[in-house]
Amino acid sequence: MPGKRLTLPAPAKLNLMLHILGRRADGYHELQTLFQFLDYGDELSFVVREDGEIRLHTQITGVPHDSNLIVRAARQLQQQSNCPLGADIWLDKRLPMGGGIGGGSSDAATTLLGLNHLWQLDWSDDRLAALGLGLGADVPVFVRGRAAFAEGVGEQLTPVELDEPWFLVAVPQVFVSTAEIFSAPELTRDTPAIKVRSVLERGGRNDCQSVVEKRYPDVRNALILLNKFVSARLTGTGGCVFGSFPNQGEADRVAAQLPASLPSFVAKGSNVSMLHRTLENLS
Repeated sequence: MPGKRLTLPAPAKLNLMLHILGRRADGYHELQTLFQFLDYGDELSFVVREDGEIRLHTQITGVPHDSNLIVRAARQLQQQSNCPLGADIWLDKRLPMGGGIGGGSSDAATTLLGLNHLWQLDWSDDRLAALGLGLGADVPVFVRGRAAFAEGVGEQLTPVELDEPWFLVAVPQVFVSTAEIFSAPELTRDTPAIKVRSVLERGGRNDCQSVVEKRYPDVRNALILLNKFVSARLTGTGGCVFGSFPNQGEADRVAAQLPASLPSFVAKGSNVSMLHRTLENLS
């Protein structure tokens, strides 16, 4: 399909809870978390190349072209499928880096699914998710596109049906290093495992939140501010924080009261990723 341009969303996600159960011998952490998507995210455009080149035409400050997860995902898929085609790729970046809402992982998953479609590889989601796990622990949940209870390092996914409220997501202007948080000596690493039914009934907490609050005052201040209006929580390892609302109007009203120094956005929660909804409309 040379010359055809395909534009796809790369949605944000929230970790509605995140429990750290322990650290494995390989340094990764055993965790339990609940993922839900947002109808808000980055956008990627793809055009097939006949010469096998993979070119990302959008520069990301501080990220060399060949290190970008988008380029790495495209090349991994190309190599493992023995596909002779390449792609020109453009990124409309809306999700903050280091925000805990899945920007890089979502971009990688959209690249895998988009090029699978354009290159007509007919790979299953299972096969794409297995490839994606080598790029990052969060990539498989974006590849599969269903709200899920995740275990292991985040790759063992149990689809769940959740309420789909509106979320206000505040974006403190900091980059939180996931590696820094997971290596912090004060991080709780002994939370008892729970069943998915318990999570759905009672919820949970984010074990990373106290560590991030201690190390990033801007995140702590955002939580204090948002907690004046709604029960607020950190997503992932941060730094974005969020609260849920029954409708868009209530979320918008609180967003309007936040200071200009704390950017935010309002988006609807979704159990099916808008990437998958878009791809289903193409088929």
